[in-house]
Amino acid sequence: MEGIAMDMDIVAGPRHAAAAALLSAANLPVEDISDSKLEHFFCIGSPTAPVGLVGVELHGSDALLRSLVVAKEYRTQGLGSRLVEHAENHARSHGARNIYLLTLTAEPFFARRGYRRIARAVAPARIQATREFSVLCPCTAAFMHKPLVPA
Repeated sequence: MEGIAMDMDIVAGPRHAAAAALLSAANLPVEDISDSKLEHFFCIGSPTAPVGLVGVELHGSDALLRSLVVAKEYRTQGLGSRLVEHAENHARSHGARNIYLLTLTAEPFFARRGYRRIARAVAPARIQATREFSVLCPCTAAFMHKPLVPA
């Protein structure tokens, strides 16, 4: 599989069932994943059988990075980094100047990509109002931020 995965393109619009299966396999929340939210999700591999996935929720000048997952057999090949970069560029192209995320397991991964842990109390109101922030992720999740520098 090495080398093959890096040649895969990032495509928009993973199919709901396929996205939910990949997220569930990684113990990530799927309760609020809808077809409308999937408009801002991207995958590596086929939309019906993705091997990696990431989403963005757009909230004006703020964005929330959602649901980064790479299938176990495809990890350590740079796919997660490619997906995060794609999501950041997508958010930036829609006017976001800041991107936030919540994570229970990947804080070091995101720190290496310029994200810094911040207090949940300083989250913008639009981010606090998301279901991901207010319901789905426990208060023990690291809340992280990265400014999006214009391209």
